[in-house]
Amino acid sequence: MLPLSDGVPTRRFPIVNTLLIVANVAVWLFYELPHLDSSVAHASFYPCTLSGACHGPEPWGVSWFTAMFLHASWGHIAGNMLFLAVFGKNVEDAFGHLRYLAFYIAGGFVAAMTQAAMTLLVGSAADGRVPTLGASGAIAAVLGAYIVLYPNSRILGLIVVFPVQLSAWFFLGAWFIYQLVEANLGLLSTAKGDAGGVAFFAHVGGFVFGFLVARLLSRTVLRASPPTDHVVA
Repeated sequence: MLPLSDGVPTRRFPIVNTLLIVANVAVWLFYELPHLDSSVAHASFYPCTLSGACHGPEPWGVSWFTAMFLHASWGHIAGNMLFLAVFGKNVEDAFGHLRYLAFYIAGGFVAAMTQAAMTLLVGSAADGRVPTLGASGAIAAVLGAYIVLYPNSRILGLIVVFPVQLSAWFFLGAWFIYQLVEANLGLLSTAKGDAGGVAFFAHVGGFVFGFLVARLLSRTVLRASPPTDHVVA
């Protein structure tokens, strides 16, 4: 399902979320597209650099961050930016601009480290040399926070061409269960020597991080906007 709207108005303009989308699109258009393969090879994160088993073009302390702004295809960036646009604005509204920026970056770090840890623990040496890239780990953290802050909001989306409306807790809960199942099935594929594909453990790690942070902060400093029952297309 592709989300189109959550129907929850924001109290302030989501400047950080907007700039994150602009930054991702700018990196895709002006850095990656002219030389896609070499750009991906240079600025991606390689799990093996974390253990010292290999040396990447950039140190792992730099590449985990640069990889957050890379994408592999038009579909990859379009899907990620759609989810960030729909769900990120309200999480920023609840967190505040600076706290949201710090949260987004931290979520990307946790997601990258989760994926790297699983790759190094159960994968082969070749798996550790597969470049990891994409904003989806950080966006998964945003989704984890959203389900805590706005569980009853109504998500308008499309299944193929058919419009549907689901509660956020159901939509995002189903999304997380799918990631968790695929991540564990991926362990079997890795055991069979099947490397590459979607970094599902990054999604799982990011989502759990976002969920826990939002639970912690919602008890102390956050005041989320009350979700509405109507849908804004």
